Amino acid sequence: YFACFIGVGMNVAILGPTFQDLATNVNRNISSLSQIFVGRAFGYLSGSVIGGLLFDSVNHFLLLGVSTLVTTVGLYLVPFCKTAVLLIIVMSVFGVSFGILDTGGNVLILALWGDKGAPHLQALHFSFALGAFLAPLLAKLALGTTEPAGNHTEPDPLHPALNQSAEADSGPVFGAPEDMNLLWAYAVIGTYVFIVSSFLFVLFFKKSSRGPKAKMSAQTFRRAKYHRALLCLLFVFFFFYVGAEVTYGSYVFSFATTHVGMEESEAAGLNSIFWATFAACRGLAILFATCLQPGTMIVLSNVGSLASSFFLVLFDKSPVCLWVATSVYGASMATTFPSGVSWIEQYTTIHGKSAAFFVVGGTLGEMAIPAAVGLLQGKYPDLPVILYTCLGSAVFTVILFPVMYKLATWPLAHQHKANRKSEDQRAYSLLLAGL
Repeated sequence: YFACFIGVGMNVAILGPTFQDLATNVNRNISSLSQIFVGRAFGYLSGSVIGGLLFDSVNHFLLLGVSTLVTTVGLYLVPFCKTAVLLIIVMSVFGVSFGILDTGGNVLILALWGDKGAPHLQALHFSFALGAFLAPLLAKLALGTTEPAGNHTEPDPLHPALNQSAEADSGPVFGAPEDMNLLWAYAVIGTYVFIVSSFLFVLFFKKSSRGPKAKMSAQTFRRAKYHRALLCLLFVFFFFYVGAEVTYGSYVFSFATTHVGMEESEAAGLNSIFWATFAACRGLAILFATCLQPGTMIVLSNVGSLASSFFLVLFDKSPVCLWVATSVYGASMATTFPSGVSWIEQYTTIHGKSAAFFVVGGTLGEMAIPAAVGLLQGKYPDLPVILYTCLGSAVFTVILFPVMYKLATWPLAHQHKANRKSEDQRAYSLLLAGL
């Protein structure tokens, strides 16, 4: 599972530092190619629903193996796409596999460990962050950058009037990219995912039992009084959280080069710092989860993301502030998703369909928010739209979590008071009987 999530992290994060190269490859600018986020997230959405339905009935090794194999094919195809429409379609197809892997990983960890699975969930999502940290290094620092020849995207990727979509899509559908580093970046990640897929198929042929499902049936079933309301609020919470996380991780490279004026190598380093602090705090969260409650970790994460995004907006032209606040923002965003899953498991049991529901919320955020940021940034190139978006999302999550907590604990507090009252009455009756 952890090896799968390393691959998922690499797949999600590779889009940010290679976004300009992909736009060049299909002769588009970034603002007109922002639909790529919609396509990938729509596939992610479909995969989350499919995974939630299938993981209760299909062998999980087989399902994960097929998903990673589809991801491998998609990664090999991406650099050869020469039209924006084909690139969006390919991203959508292997976005389905992302959704299946994401939902399946969370469901299987909860199935194995239940409400004791907080450290294991943190470790699973640390694997995602580790992959996300390695992807920008692989794309820009390890493989380097080259200047592709030909009349393609100009250095200012946020200018809305550069390329005409009709001209951009009139060329060949498939073709080798002129920037071979783009090809190698996706090929290396695709090879890693293929190796993971091979191991999963080996495990499938060796083991036909469904251990996690049997163990899950032995767990205590809990259902909160406001089960559906909690799931809906967590859906909205993850919508803004995941949307902000993917938006910042995908656009910070372009923002640093165009708005702040950084070099590509420096911007790639900034992108890696975001994912490095993200990964480091998820690694530390494995230890913190053994001594801190999930709710406490969510509160700390919300405060950190609000403070860092606020300073990013205030000092959006300062490279020093960008480095420091990006580090803090990445660290603050690290534990929110796994802590949220662990937190709700304390109050209500999560199965495949429930997990798929709130994962879909995050997927919709990943689909809608980056696409909206891309369009708005194209219309207002002088404004730090990405920073405003992150600040707004942080404010919303800070407000929403206390509402969720009150809704989850109010019936328990009410029941505790009722039990306390009945205990007092029994003690009073015993006292009268003794007299």
